[in-house]
Amino acid sequence: MATTDMERPGGGGFGTRSWRALTAVPRSWNRFWRRVALYMPKRLYARSLLIVITPMILLQSVVAFVFMERHWQTVTVRLSQAVTRDIAGIIDLLDTFPQPDSYAQIIRIAQERMSLKIDLLPAEPLPPPGPKPFFSILDQALSSEIRKQINKPFWLDTVGNSNIVEVRVQLDDKVLRVFVRRSQAYASNTHIFLLWMVGTSLVLLTIAIPFLRNQIRPILQLTEAAESFGKGRPMPPNFRPRGAEEVRRAGFAFIQMRERIERQIDQRTAMLTGVSHDLRTILTRFKLQLALSGSKVDTEALSQDVDDMQSMLEAYLAFARGEATEDPGRFDLTSYLDKIGEEARLRKRKLKVTLVGEPEVHVRPNAFARLLQNVVGNAFRYAKEVEVKAVHDRGMLVVMVDDNGPGIPEEKREEVFKPFFRLDEARNLDSTGTGLGLAVARDIARSHGGDIKLSDSPLGGLRAMIRVPA
Repeated sequence: MATTDMERPGGGGFGTRSWRALTAVPRSWNRFWRRVALYMPKRLYARSLLIVITPMILLQSVVAFVFMERHWQTVTVRLSQAVTRDIAGIIDLLDTFPQPDSYAQIIRIAQERMSLKIDLLPAEPLPPPGPKPFFSILDQALSSEIRKQINKPFWLDTVGNSNIVEVRVQLDDKVLRVFVRRSQAYASNTHIFLLWMVGTSLVLLTIAIPFLRNQIRPILQLTEAAESFGKGRPMPPNFRPRGAEEVRRAGFAFIQMRERIERQIDQRTAMLTGVSHDLRTILTRFKLQLALSGSKVDTEALSQDVDDMQSMLEAYLAFARGEATEDPGRFDLTSYLDKIGEEARLRKRKLKVTLVGEPEVHVRPNAFARLLQNVVGNAFRYAKEVEVKAVHDRGMLVVMVDDNGPGIPEEKREEVFKPFFRLDEARNLDSTGTGLGLAVARDIARSHGGDIKLSDSPLGGLRAMIRVPA
């Protein structure tokens, strides 16, 4: 099969190197924008300000460049040409009327008709050239015009903030010194244009910034409401959808979503509670019938099964209460840590407790106490040594529970969070054996906007890390 130049590497057409170069352009462009994104502001308000200010600065820069390059430089060149023509005219008068008696009339004409102050100095060398300014349109334009129109040795002094420009021209037997007002040879009113440009930009920004803040505020309120709902807290009382149409639609959609989720949680809780209540009634009848039966040997196994079912139902109710609505409040970590210290002494466990930061956190107290009880109680069951460290800093509470127990295999650390999952070996995570301990704990943590992660402990067992906003 014949290959064309398009297909053949190094062919006369679009070869392999060209194709690689073309495909490398998007990758380079993406890398460039990823690097730019690292230095871009992350907040919406700052980015919106950047969107407003950046085009304004670019526009002003272009306008200023065009003004400097075209208008300012053109006007300065023309003024320099006019001043140079006046100086050239004076030199022609001096050449035409070389008598010393006519010098006074020439000086008078230059002062009255041309606004130039001139002096005739003895024939002496011109001063050495001074340092030229880094950026001076006047120096460049005036020097260029003197070379073109007069074509004699000259010395020019435009440096400094003086309103006078001094020009010396070497004549045959004398030196002509001319003092010119800077405004005669230089467009000196450019600062007015710059002031107007900057001033109007500040006025526009003064109007745009409050307007932009009013447009951003509904988005921030919607974010705050969503974060409060994600943390299990009530929605801010002053929240209502407002702002632009898209923002209002997002606000109404969030309110509807929140109502649907709350209805679903209420229905689930009511269902679990109802089922558990009905089953408890049946279990009560079983217990009564077993108590009235005569043979204890025949009923002992059945009584154990009834007790197990009772424990399972209590676990179901606890799981249902984990999603029940509870108002947020203050939870004292110090009191709770003292409580688990007493429990450790009763169970004869070695406990080390560390608290860093403020002891009070803002959570749902009963639910959060159940979370900690499930995790810490499990550590007491399967370990002899337990360490609890709570760190409350910058609105985040991190509780690490370490133990020296048998631990959990790494591949099963996510599965143990599933409801009713039980390990066949090592350890169960719920005192009732139903496998709801960590499911309830993670459910409560996520309802607060946090989570629970399991990992290896420095003590050799299991580490449970609880992170919740507080």
